[in-house]
Amino acid sequence: MSVGRKTTLPKIAVSWPHQVAIGNNCQLENNIQFKFDGIWQKGPSILIGNAVFIGTNCEFNIRKGITIGDHANIASGCHFVDHDHGTSGYDLVGAQNGIEKKITIGVDVWLGCNVIVLKGVDIGSGAIVGAGAVVTKSIPRNEIWAGIPARRIGARVFKNDELPIGI
Repeated sequence: MSVGRKTTLPKIAVSWPHQVAIGNNCQLENNIQFKFDGIWQKGPSILIGNAVFIGTNCEFNIRKGITIGDHANIASGCHFVDHDHGTSGYDLVGAQNGIEKKITIGVDVWLGCNVIVLKGVDIGSGAIVGAGAVVTKSIPRNEIWAGIPARRIGARVFKNDELPIGI
């Protein structure tokens, strides 16, 4: 597992440590689970940028990959799942292969408590997702989304539509 300088790393669970790369100056809280849910392959597939906060009891259930941009804030209880099962009536659900698509979280993104982000979602830089939302489709930069399924409820306003200085 690759861990950057000045990153706090408390008690966490990691199924394949070589699949996880965490940047510098990150703050991780207790009981985070990094679960690479596939067979052994070269990694990393879970890429976390610099100055990222990840709250207690978050779960990363990844087969394809997830990238989290710098300065992202991920509150407690968030879940990330980049795959699913098939739904055919001809086989047991658990035995079916489903779709696998990478998840991307941009720079300066804030996810509230207990947000669920599903396969193939890109959350644009500067976006905010309200607590308890289930994100099933991509969110453009600087938008505010909430609900089940998540939908647009507003937008952040930046001077000249640029992210804050230093990001």
